[in-house]
Amino acid sequence: MLGIYFSGTRNSRYALETFLGQYDESAKVFAIEDESLVGHIKNNEEIVFSYSVQFSNIPKMLKDFVDRYRHLWQGKKIFVIATMGLFSGDGAGILARRLRKYGAQITGGLHLKMPDSIADEKALKRPIEKNVELVKAAEKKISNAVREMKNGRTSQEGIGFLYHFAGLFGQRLYFYNKTKRYTDKVKIDTRKCVACGKCAGLCPMKNLNIEDNVAKAGNGCTMCYRCINICPKQAITLLGKCVVEQGTIEKYL
Repeated sequence: MLGIYFSGTRNSRYALETFLGQYDESAKVFAIEDESLVGHIKNNEEIVFSYSVQFSNIPKMLKDFVDRYRHLWQGKKIFVIATMGLFSGDGAGILARRLRKYGAQITGGLHLKMPDSIADEKALKRPIEKNVELVKAAEKKISNAVREMKNGRTSQEGIGFLYHFAGLFGQRLYFYNKTKRYTDKVKIDTRKCVACGKCAGLCPMKNLNIEDNVAKAGNGCTMCYRCINICPKQAITLLGKCVVEQGTIEKYL
């Protein structure tokens, strides 16, 4: 069995590792940007795919990854885990449908509410105690799902017409353009930036680099929020005007 994830603040990675730690400890886990992943997909028939939902949709980078390697999904048995800060409707289902289009057999899905990664929007922030509770609830839900799966009853959360309807009219229909293409809206406060290079090193799109002793962004941001949540000087923003609260999964464990 193989675990694949797309994650900004490591919520989806943590969910995947927790799931596989209880279901199949021998499974290997890889990020979609890992150059060795393609070979592992070819050699594994069962896959657990974990990703973070954006505006009730699939992040642009993940869409491109699935489409680019469309020939690899034929006949694969795939379970989808979708993590989200708010209600997504069919987070697991929208990725499942894309994979099914390329011949994958979707075995089920699971939705996990997790701490929101959008660090520069005050309206989305919760008290740290609430985020700790969210992670504990997600861990419990994962354990229940694993137990049911071992007993032959696989979670179908996010899969099916009703979930599809809820996702489409809940958010996706109104925010479709948000994930249709990569964005050039990353903003860097050059007065704060100290050119440490952490953002450039972690960006899955290689969209950030250090030039003239300051970080600079291109037009290929996939809105994962890694750079914004790890910048030691809070110099990077995307949707908001200033960083309200940074957070990665380790903060809530």
